[in-house]
Amino acid sequence: MIPIGDDSHPGRGFPVVNLAIIAINLAVFILIQLPSEAFTMAFSAIPAEILGGRDLVGPTPIRLPDGIVETIVHERGPSPIQLTLLTSIFMHGGWAHLLGNMLFLYVFGDNVEAAFGPARYLAFYLVTGVLASLAHVFTNADSVIPSLGASGAISGVLAGYLVFFPSNRVRVLVLMRLVPFTYTVPAVVMIGMWALFQFINGFASITPTEETSGVAWFAHIGGFAAGLLLALLAKPFVHAERRFAW
Repeated sequence: MIPIGDDSHPGRGFPVVNLAIIAINLAVFILIQLPSEAFTMAFSAIPAEILGGRDLVGPTPIRLPDGIVETIVHERGPSPIQLTLLTSIFMHGGWAHLLGNMLFLYVFGDNVEAAFGPARYLAFYLVTGVLASLAHVFTNADSVIPSLGASGAISGVLAGYLVFFPSNRVRVLVLMRLVPFTYTVPAVVMIGMWALFQFINGFASITPTEETSGVAWFAHIGGFAAGLLLALLAKPFVHAERRFAW
């Protein structure tokens, strides 16, 4: 199921922060990453660098889940290297990765921004993104493979949406038949199915296979868990200040 729209909150203003985040992600990918693979290697989050506190530079051999050994070339990153926990959440591994993430953020982020307000939404997004990166780092402590993407932060946004708008209707596109069709489901169903998929694949990835490797599942899980906790803690205050009817 691919989300293509949802119920907008009647009091929602212009989602300036959400659109700015989308614009930044697009700009970083098109203007910086595409012309420079070195930038991607330098500013992605690499667990061994972050936990070891050292910047890996130069060729590094890696063993893939199928046993094949390949070499990747690490570039010099920021100082301190832990800053990649933040920079990596504005980077992507390809067009499909980028556009898929931005679609989810566009559909769900505006209402969550309306609930929090722009400044608090930005803080929520960044905090859940960094915590998502840390979840990946701590579950792949020895990995020298770069990790990047907004998926962890967007997982937090989905959790916030689930807390604030569980009964909202979400329009989804289904591609299981020869002719694609759309229908409407409650947000709790759409996001609940998405979250279940992440947890199943996350725990399956403990023993890597061709199907589960290549995706930072625990970043998705960590971002969702962080977003759920932060949204639940914030909900009483958001309710009082925004006068939402839950």
